[in-house]
Amino acid sequence: MFPEGFATVRALVTTADGTTCEICVWLADTPRQRSSGLMFVTDLGVADAMAFRYPDVHTGTFWMKNTVMPLSIAFFGADGAFLDAFDMVPCTADPCERYRTPNEFVIAIETAQGGLADLAIAPGTVLELTDLPCA
Repeated sequence: MFPEGFATVRALVTTADGTTCEICVWLADTPRQRSSGLMFVTDLGVADAMAFRYPDVHTGTFWMKNTVMPLSIAFFGADGAFLDAFDMVPCTADPCERYRTPNEFVIAIETAQGGLADLAIAPGTVLELTDLPCA
């Protein structure tokens, strides 16, 4: 099952050495979209990941309720700088573990577990999320 009800947009990833690459992400931009995220999704389809964008700096928790794919998640501050990343495990029954986010992030990127390196996301990375459709 692919994500439904989300647009895809381009994101630019700049590594610590200055190399830039473009990735395609599903955009979770509303409270409802951020709440459902990758629930029930078994395949990211045409995108590399899902981006959760918040209108202001945010701190909280993520959980894996009804998420069947193991995921890796990375967090970025208002300046696009990498803050932290960790892995999360699927949860289909309560209670589900809650994963504490770093303080004051504005974007979180979720992808298949272990896939952050394939997207060049690591400490020192800067992320720019655009509103341009994927190529």
